[in-house]
Amino acid sequence: MALAFDDFGRPFIIIREQEQKTRLRGLDAQKANISAGKAVARILRTSLGPKGMDKMLQSPDGDVTISNDGATILEQMDVDNQIAKLMVELSRSQDYEIGDGTTGVVVLAGALLEQAEQLLERGIHPIRIAEGYEMASRIAVEHLDRIAQKFDFGVSNIEPLVQTCMTTLSSKIVNRCKRNLAEIAVKAVLAVADLERKDVRLDLIKVDGKVGGKLEDTELIYGIVVDKDMSHPQMPKQIEDAKIAILTCPFEPPKPKTKHKVDIDTVEKFQTLRLQEQKYFDDMVQKCKDVGATLVICQWGFDDEANHLLMHRNLPAVRWVGGVELELIAIATGGRIVPRFQELTPEKLGKAGLVRERSFGTTKDRMLYIEHCANSRAVTIFIRGGNKMMIEETKRSVHDALCVARNLIRNNSIVYGGGSAEISCSVAVESAADRYPGVEQYAIRAFADALDAIPMALAENSGLQPIETLSVVKSQQVKENNPYCGIDCNDAGTNDMREQNVFETLIGKQQQILLATQVVKMILKIDDVISPSEY
Repeated sequence: MALAFDDFGRPFIIIREQEQKTRLRGLDAQKANISAGKAVARILRTSLGPKGMDKMLQSPDGDVTISNDGATILEQMDVDNQIAKLMVELSRSQDYEIGDGTTGVVVLAGALLEQAEQLLERGIHPIRIAEGYEMASRIAVEHLDRIAQKFDFGVSNIEPLVQTCMTTLSSKIVNRCKRNLAEIAVKAVLAVADLERKDVRLDLIKVDGKVGGKLEDTELIYGIVVDKDMSHPQMPKQIEDAKIAILTCPFEPPKPKTKHKVDIDTVEKFQTLRLQEQKYFDDMVQKCKDVGATLVICQWGFDDEANHLLMHRNLPAVRWVGGVELELIAIATGGRIVPRFQELTPEKLGKAGLVRERSFGTTKDRMLYIEHCANSRAVTIFIRGGNKMMIEETKRSVHDALCVARNLIRNNSIVYGGGSAEISCSVAVESAADRYPGVEQYAIRAFADALDAIPMALAENSGLQPIETLSVVKSQQVKENNPYCGIDCNDAGTNDMREQNVFETLIGKQQQILLATQVVKMILKIDDVISPSEY
């Protein structure tokens, strides 16, 4: 729409042709928004559970990612629709806060939208549906609190934590090594956890990987692994009881900060300059040796002459180490990052029991292991795998396992998996709906039906008859009053998830329900979609 003026200065309005308008209003807008949200949920539905399929994503520059992690799939999908972007944000917020359950939260949101569409067609107002969903989510969250169990664990008894991490890893591509990876994740979290304050600093856990070797070669190192080697091939490959100087100043003479030129017209002047530079560098090396340093780790590089002199002065050095790695090395070794040579003192040196250079296979790839540190609160999970995609997916899987272990330390309440929690909440919400006399009752019942979408997707992805399997498990829960009956995805012969050791964290499950409800309420309240061309 635009405002124009005729020859006499009178204003008139130019309206776009009606068939070219892109504006959606009312029920049409709500149905279009719902179908966009459902389309995203449908993509992730087949990735849910231990038998879920993986997605292959190709980026514009040709990089290929294979994953079944909901947050990763949505992050790398090229989404244009604004409602679909809301679903991407939903998955991301679950990933940031909890770290696990990113697929489930989108599938649940998709099911809620599907149920809302049927209610809209029956003439129920979107606000009434949103209010009913809000009531139902509160009932479900309270019911989860009732069926949750406390999980006792300690530094000497880590089996409960390992079992919970194994549940998370069982739906990943790395499930054949889930026991080994779960133990590594739990030990890493306990190494950096403050159990008294129930706090875990995940930034102290570095997850690194190297192509080659097999998944079983993945190891936990109580220290730091740096993808660097000694700056000179003749420097020692192993240093015991190392005292490390961590520098952010370069090992080279200072560059003149003026635009003046230095003219050297005789051999003597060149020799004088060279000797001056060498003396300057010798003083640097001597300062490091005087404070007792046996290894120098530098953020910047140094030239071949400097490298040669370091080797001759018996001072091993590592160059071009990144800032994040420098910080981790400083935390692990108890050292201080030194910005100037003049500030170097013996108290600022880091201490490590062993620094060794390790080579891999037949390649010339070498990495530096800094182990037995003064402060072992910084650890590294070092992943091996057959190709880069495998290592990247393993990193994502281990991140989920680390987050689950952290959540259990923060709050040691668990609910059982396999869809048992959702089925139990569905039964509770369905029975509670009778207490609400208004139109919201329809929305509460619809919420109960939407909760069934998770176990139904699990059954479908496991090759079972979805409706029949869900009916059997639901009737078993009601008959036995047992909220721990779920879908037997692994063909273990029992529906009792306690016997199968399939757990999930309570805060993760509650967050899923609350986040999905919030986003669905937001989508339902949008009744006008105005494109930029409308203004």
